[in-house]
This record gives sequence, structure tokens and C-alpha cells, in this order.
Amino acid sequence: MTSDSTARRNVLVLVAAQAILGAQLPMIFTIAGLAGSLLAPNICWATLPVTMMVVGSMLTATPISAIMQRFGRRAGFFFGAAGGAAGAAIGAWGLSAGSFPIFCIGALFSGIYMSANGFYRFAAVDTASEAFRPKAISWVMAGGLLSAVVGPQLVKFTADEMAVPFLGSYLVVILLNLAGSFLFLALDIPKPRPPAEGTPMGRTRGELLRNPTILVAMICATVSYALMNLVMTSSPLAVVGCGFDKGDAADVVTAHVLAMYAPSFFTGHLIARFGTERIIALGLTILAGAGAVAMAGVQLENFFIALMLLGLGWNFGFIGATTMLTSAQRPEERGRLQGLNDLVVFGGVTLASFSSGGLMNCSGGSVQAGWQMVNLAMLPFLILAGGALIWLWLRPQESRRA
Repeated sequence: MTSDSTARRNVLVLVAAQAILGAQLPMIFTIAGLAGSLLAPNICWATLPVTMMVVGSMLTATPISAIMQRFGRRAGFFFGAAGGAAGAAIGAWGLSAGSFPIFCIGALFSGIYMSANGFYRFAAVDTASEAFRPKAISWVMAGGLLSAVVGPQLVKFTADEMAVPFLGSYLVVILLNLAGSFLFLALDIPKPRPPAEGTPMGRTRGELLRNPTILVAMICATVSYALMNLVMTSSPLAVVGCGFDKGDAADVVTAHVLAMYAPSFFTGHLIARFGTERIIALGLTILAGAGAVAMAGVQLENFFIALMLLGLGWNFGFIGATTMLTSAQRPEERGRLQGLNDLVVFGGVTLASFSSGGLMNCSGGSVQAGWQMVNLAMLPFLILAGGALIWLWLRPQESRRA
């Protein structure tokens, strides 16, 4: 009970951080592609700022994990907030100067926060009992529910409030990082102790990747996150390109992010009752349904329903995969495995976001054709993740721990 009392307190802090600092993620995902379309010399590069943010997240996943392993979670989260503030400041400079390269550099720095945000879910289980871990992860993810509302609505109020479009939104992101970082002072997570001589060092990265459970968890997490990013990155461009306004695009992103995080109130309970494999499989099926709805038409209701299904499928797939991963780790290899996992996950997300703009803007003669290609691109990766999950199901229980 003492352990879970501390864990619950830490979860509350992380939920608040997810709600306040996390609001910058839906803000940036809503406006980065639209701002990029104004600054980019070629429309095919409109979503490059989103890609650069994901690249920044991928490149800093391992260093942030190392910082946390050596200095504690709090230090890593402060570093992430500082990166988010710096990225927003550079992005604001790029907008003011009308410079696409500077704007992309700012997005790269914003990826530092995105990477640190990904470790909230791991920090939630550091002081939790095994029984409380799925709930801790899902509750922290549920903190994004408020950010799903606040972030896009802040865009609606700030996007056109200054002479330079979207400049006001980036100034608000700076404030969110500076104010929200004070929450981390309330975290009570002990710093990892330096390994004593003779202490087991855990498995190497190669050995971790040969573990069937870890391998499948990483594949499913990568596919869930990458496909969500692939479609979400292009959705504001598709909404506006199909004749709707920026407010409609912000509302679609709001509905999407709500669907990402609202199920987190019960995802942990579902995992505890039905098991991680079934919940991941359900998530992959819902992602396929999102693609089908998106390809069925470009009415505003199609965008809303498809993006909501996309968020729900991501929630089940990603939280299920995260829970599967943490169940297969040993304490001494926590930092190594989590950094490796997020490097792989955000590597996949980088490829997805980079592909999104090209598919959307340069694969067909119309916005509708590009949107069809974005959603059709989901299919082979859903087959890959589904096949990996079936392979794990068919393996004997004892071989999964190899």
C-alpha cells in the first residue's frame, strides 16, 4: 500500500503535466503543417516541420533515457520542458522572419519535449506495484484528455491574433513549458542507484531485441504510433483542402486527441481483464476501421469519425504494447530498454510523418486523391503488426521469456 500511495501521487503529478505541458503537442500538430504550407518553397514539404519534430524526438530518446537513468526522472523532464520552450521560441522566430529552415529547426527542438513526454508513462510505473502498473500507465495517458481540449482551442484563439499567422500560438507554447515545468518539483521518484560491483547489468540491446515479447511489443507500439501520426499529420491539410476552415481542422484534431486519451480511464482495466494481446489486437482492428471510414468520403463527418477511430485504435494499441514491454523488463535494464524502445518507435513515426506530406500533396492530382493514398498506406503495416501478434500467440508461454 505504501508503494502504491507514492505511485498514485506521482501519477497525479504526471497527469497534470500531461494536461498542461502536453497541450503543446496537439497545438503544434494542428498548425505546423499549415504554417509549413505558407513557408515551404514546395508544397510537398509542407509537413516537414512535423517530421523534424519527430526526428528531434527520435534523436533525443536515448540521451533523455540516459539522463533519467543517471540523474532521475525529474532532471529528464526539466530538460524536455526546456527543449519545448526553446523549440517554440525558434519556431516563432522562423515565422516572424518568414524562414522555413529556421521554422524547421524550431520543430526539431520541440521534439525534445515530445521525447520527454513519452517517458511519462514509464515514470508512472517506477514506484507502482505490478497490479497497479496498467492503471498507472492508462491514467497518465488520460491526462492528455484536457490537453486534447485546451491545445486545439488555444490554436483557434491565437492563430490569427497577431499580424504573423500562428505566431501567437507559438508564444503560448513557450508559456506552457515555463509554467508547467514547476510540476516536476512534486515528483517523488528515487534516482536510480549506481550499479555496485558485481550487480547484474541486464541483457544487451541485441539480447533484448531477441526476446519475443519485447520484439512484438516494439513492433505493435511502432505501428500504432506511426500510423496514427501518418494520418493525423495530413488531416489538417486534408480538412482545409476539402473546403473547410482552420477552425474545423482544429475541431477535428480536438476530437481525435480526445479519442486518444479518454479511453485511458478504462484501458488499464480492460488490459487487466482481457490481457495485453487482445487489447492490442482490438486497437489494430480499430485503426483499420479508421482508414476505411476516411476512404469512404471527405465530408466533415468522415474526418471526425475517422480521426476519432484513429485515436481510439492508437490508445488500445500503444498502451497495450507499453504494458507488454514493461512486463518483460528487468529493473537493471529499464533505462536501456525504454530508450531503445522509444528510439525504434519514433524512428517509425519519423518515417510516417515524412511520408505523410509526400503522400498527401504529391501523390495524385487532388487533395482527395492524396488523402486516399495516406489512408491506403496503413494496410501493409497493420498486416505486419497483426502477423507479429499472431506469431507471439502461437509461441509456447515459456519461449516468450527467452
